[in-house]
Amino acid sequence: MYSLPYFRENDPSRVIEFVKAHPFAFLAGCDETRQPVATQVPLFIEEREGRLFLSGHMMRNTDHHKAFEQNPCVLAVFTGPHAYVSASWYTEPKTASTWNYMSVHAKGTMKFLDESALLGILKHTTDHFENNPHSPSNYDQLPADYVQRLAKAIVAFEVEVDTIGNVFKLSQNRDEESYHRIIEKLDSMDGNGKALADEMKARKDQLFK
Repeated sequence: MYSLPYFRENDPSRVIEFVKAHPFAFLAGCDETRQPVATQVPLFIEEREGRLFLSGHMMRNTDHHKAFEQNPCVLAVFTGPHAYVSASWYTEPKTASTWNYMSVHAKGTMKFLDESALLGILKHTTDHFENNPHSPSNYDQLPADYVQRLAKAIVAFEVEVDTIGNVFKLSQNRDEESYHRIIEKLDSMDGNGKALADEMKARKDQLFK
């Protein structure tokens, strides 16, 4: 991954917080013939005995399910807000424009789990994202025969994380005036731009004292 020291978040708790806030991950690997495969799935992260683990579920008998059975090496990419940053916003505009973004890459080994674990992950996933104890779509409200049919079509997995890296590229390499100009421009946008501006505002006192 693109990784320069000044674009790296060094606080592990903030990296974990980011992963939890952006759980819909891009899960990539290669099959036994070295052909790339990928899928996008919601993932949960937890720490156990000093190790990080990702968990989730996927459809059975897809190309990625078969590939991860053959080759359990996995890359999970968690992405957040991103936006184009024009060099015209810098104090020295005759230079390269760029793209600000936030991303976490976790590499590890996948293990498929049994049906009991699958049902636990289904309950966790549904309850977490419904986020409403009265929702009729909560796991506990689903008919048992429906859950059993669903469970036959999907498989749960866990990834033990070997390495986790990040790029929080937020114009940390710019002078103070340029930094504030970038915040102003991004803050005038909707969605991604404003989210990046908010993140940059929260970090400015660490950069310029």
